[in-house]
Amino acid sequence: MENKEIELFVPGRLCIMGEHSDWAGRYRDVNNKIEKGYAIVTGIEEGIFATAKISDKLIVKNTISKKTFSCEMDYQELKKIAESGSYWSYVAGVAACIKEQYNIGGIEIKINKVTIPEKKGLSSSAAICVLVTRAFNQLYNLHLNTMGEMNLAYLGEITTPSRCGKLDQACAFGKKPILMEFDGDRITVKDIKVKNDLHFVFADLMSKKNTIKILGDLNKAFPFADNEVETNVQKGLGEINKKLISESIECIEKGDNEGLGKIMIKFQENFDKYVAPACPEELTSPKLHEVLNDKNIKELSFGAKGVGSQGDGTVQVLAKDEKTQNKIKKYFEKELKMDAFNLTIEHTKPVKKAIIPVAGNGTRMYPITKSIKKAFLPIIDEDGIIKPVILCLLEEVINAGIEEVCLVIDEADQPEYDNLFNKPLSADVTSKLSEDMLKYESKILSIGKKITYVYQKEKLGLGHAVSLCKNFANNDPVLLVLGDQLYKTKNSKNCTEQIIDSFEKSGMLTVSVTEVDKKDVSKYGILCGNIQDKDNYFFVDKMVEKPEESVAEEKYYTSYYNQKKYYAVFGEYILTDEVFKKLDEHIKNNVKERGEFQLTSALDEVREVHGMVAYIPDGEMLDVGNVKAYKRTFEKKSND
Repeated sequence: MENKEIELFVPGRLCIMGEHSDWAGRYRDVNNKIEKGYAIVTGIEEGIFATAKISDKLIVKNTISKKTFSCEMDYQELKKIAESGSYWSYVAGVAACIKEQYNIGGIEIKINKVTIPEKKGLSSSAAICVLVTRAFNQLYNLHLNTMGEMNLAYLGEITTPSRCGKLDQACAFGKKPILMEFDGDRITVKDIKVKNDLHFVFADLMSKKNTIKILGDLNKAFPFADNEVETNVQKGLGEINKKLISESIECIEKGDNEGLGKIMIKFQENFDKYVAPACPEELTSPKLHEVLNDKNIKELSFGAKGVGSQGDGTVQVLAKDEKTQNKIKKYFEKELKMDAFNLTIEHTKPVKKAIIPVAGNGTRMYPITKSIKKAFLPIIDEDGIIKPVILCLLEEVINAGIEEVCLVIDEADQPEYDNLFNKPLSADVTSKLSEDMLKYESKILSIGKKITYVYQKEKLGLGHAVSLCKNFANNDPVLLVLGDQLYKTKNSKNCTEQIIDSFEKSGMLTVSVTEVDKKDVSKYGILCGNIQDKDNYFFVDKMVEKPEESVAEEKYYTSYYNQKKYYAVFGEYILTDEVFKKLDEHIKNNVKERGEFQLTSALDEVREVHGMVAYIPDGEMLDVGNVKAYKRTFEKKSND
């Protein structure tokens, strides 16, 4: 096996509200009277940066602390180290679980940078567990999807004395608030739409806490309570938590940041009343409460509360705006001598811009494309009007609420587009048109006013074409529609409206997908993940370009009720600013595949850090990129 070195980054995660409810909800498998667990969680930008390669042993080198761990890949020895609770117990615990399931060798990990504080409620332990799991997975091709990595990392962590829950799996979903529901071993994830920016400050209380003791004491209240203290713990982490989580989501989606701050205060009060008495040595948290009662913090914020397992680890503060956010951070650092960092969760921006690349040569449609651009091939649309393909696409996106469109074209083709969208018909022609067609001509000219043109002088791939639109996007989310595909909806909203609605719920990089037969996977970009229940979306674990059928059956599929399904790119994307930054990086470093800058590779790299949603629209894609597909599309459109 090639001994390649890979780069890894695993972010921390923050539980905004709902701490401890993940493991508490797990006890429903024993006592169904316990309330489900609910938590609002988001990934953060801080995390662990490392490189890894195959080795005979398990070796971990921390270049910051200068500490090194080395151990034979022996299950019993690794398990013994994990159970000891020593500094390297999490690393050993994961390796033990992997060795128990897979007959593989070791790895060498070099930790180059850590920006997430340890033992402060930001899941530093889970991050290292995930990092080790991911290193084994990628180096030995274990074919684990993201959820598989998270589950194995969780097993590794609980091999140690830690008694964490599964809430840490949220780091797979990017820097976006989600609702996690815990019902026994079952986890459900739902998006939370953010109406207004949320400006948080997190500060290390520069004290100490014993997470293992906190979890050990609170777990004594489950699965059955034996006294009033334990009954209160179940109530605090159960029905009270559920109510406050519901109220918090309502505030976030309405943009009521002040209301959310008040709930944070109430959440802390209820935690102190119902949960803290079960572990007073750790949860009385004098340092935390000193900060919560600080008059300067109160004046600048809407509310504050403890983080993670609570105790004197970390405090989170919801600032009133960006200005006060920076003031609070400075106050923590200068006056309280505490390390602090900002986390801004941006509101879900509406999608009002679209990019359509149409600069291709259309060689698969030769010789017609010698005299007419592929974008101008005729289609009889559902309304009975013969239109060029590009006009069908533009009507689709504008009907979905898009206000500005950037067409990526050959500079020499500009006159053809101007003739269609900007040049009024002569009086001789208009005199012969019906009233309906005159109205349609006005519509075409109005569409032309929404169009911006960008020239692609060299054909260097779809990634290159998209990168040329960076200034047009201007840091906003932007719809990307391929210029050789049309769409037919099966409900009241067109396919573009559907993917925009999906994005505005998640705020994450989104790619529309459609199910394809296994025998056809080698023709498409394939996205893999797990579909929960009857959802019309899934979080993407991997995106690969045109895999072989046998390889796809082995590892590039999406799980749905133990079935293997295969989803290909449908032809519409919602791109975030991170995509343009990654494309710029590829172009600067001349990162090409098959002689071109590939969009798929950039998307997958963005997915690894920020997450990606695959949305399954209620409709079908109609291809016009080759002769056979164009014929089917023409016939289907004509017969509608």
